Amino acid sequence: MAPDSIVGVDRAGGLFSLDVRMKTPDTRIHHPAATEYFFAEGCFITEWWNSPHDAEVSVARARVKPGVTTRWHRLRNTTERYLILEGQGCVEVDDGPPEAVGPGAGVLIPPGVRQRITNLGDADLIFLAICTPRFTLAGYEDLDPD
Repeated sequence: MAPDSIVGVDRAGGLFSLDVRMKTPDTRIHHPAATEYFFAEGCFITEWWNSPHDAEVSVARARVKPGVTTRWHRLRNTTERYLILEGQGCVEVDDGPPEAVGPGAGVLIPPGVRQRITNLGDADLIFLAICTPRFTLAGYEDLDPD
């Protein structure tokens, strides 16, 4: 798989790869195709900004359905921040206690620290996932046993 690709699962359960490169190296304004895909972690992702031409940061919109808990996972060498936009949830970071989150809440997740989030509400839980440096699949590690 190319380092500029994200792997997802479509609604029929098939795997697909999404190229997240910008059109040209000097592009300063990015108009991504707002394609939402299911990520094996258990949530839906829309990549808003993720390019090797701006390796310092990526921004994705994450959506978790009601009653769903994402898989325990961590990002190697990447700090992640959740900025909750809609819904009610509970986030777990490392061995800390579960924390309730709602619109306006921010969560800082240091590199290499396990994390997961649960949607406690009746509507979708929507948040931004901001990664520094940018998210790459190579840095993602699923920690849940199958």
